[in-house]
Amino acid sequence: MEALHPIFKWLHIIAGVLWIGLLYFFNWINGHVVATMDGDTKQKVVPEIMPRTLYFFRWGAAWTWVTGVVLLYVIFWDGALMMGESAGNNMFEVGTDVTGLAHGMLLLTFVAVFAYDYLYSSGLIKDVRVITVVSFLLIAGVVYLMKFYAGFSYRAFNIHIGALLGTNMAFNVWYRIWPAQQRIITAIKNGVAPDPADAGMAGLRSKHNTYMSFPLIWTMINEHTTVFAGGNFGVTDSTNWLVLMIMFALGWHIVWQIYKKAGTIKGF
Repeated sequence: MEALHPIFKWLHIIAGVLWIGLLYFFNWINGHVVATMDGDTKQKVVPEIMPRTLYFFRWGAAWTWVTGVVLLYVIFWDGALMMGESAGNNMFEVGTDVTGLAHGMLLLTFVAVFAYDYLYSSGLIKDVRVITVVSFLLIAGVVYLMKFYAGFSYRAFNIHIGALLGTNMAFNVWYRIWPAQQRIITAIKNGVAPDPADAGMAGLRSKHNTYMSFPLIWTMINEHTTVFAGGNFGVTDSTNWLVLMIMFALGWHIVWQIYKKAGTIKGF
């Protein structure tokens, strides 16, 4: 286990840099460049560059997720999930009663993606601002349950929310963005207009991933630097979960500002 920790952390970071770097390229650069191309140029360039970049994009996502799950097991789950009183580890504080709810929250980490996909596919809430607020409140509710009812430590609820976001993002890549992009690229190669529904799906889920990536990266670094765990800057153990939600809001605002800026950058 001690050997797996640094090796898989190294692989996790490499895969994550590859994946998230391409995500930002697609959202803040590539789309604006393709919009300047005429039909003939798109027909030549897009079928060449997009399959190559999407290959590294989707496999970067897959390996980031797989290595992340290995790290969750090595650092948090190994020897920590037996029912009863915890002896203390990265997952639970000493004396925490490990209950079925704790196991349920672990399950939720990986099945919440289906609720997310339904919420954004159903058209149940069409107002962007309203669904953003609903999403924020749902995440806050999960964090609250992890900390106060499932007994997760500060490090544990941070990184498990990160795992929830990462699962959503990897799902989007493989089951929403990649299938739509395959059809879009094929249409462009054949000289026909892509289905607007495919372009809408790929663009929306890619934008979702960009917004989720900022708080995800915070959870990855914050579980190491636990300065906000309690007793620092007036943050107590009962309020440290709010730090994560503040960083969600700040991260989303930064992404929004970068989207605005990206649209103003011009070529020579």
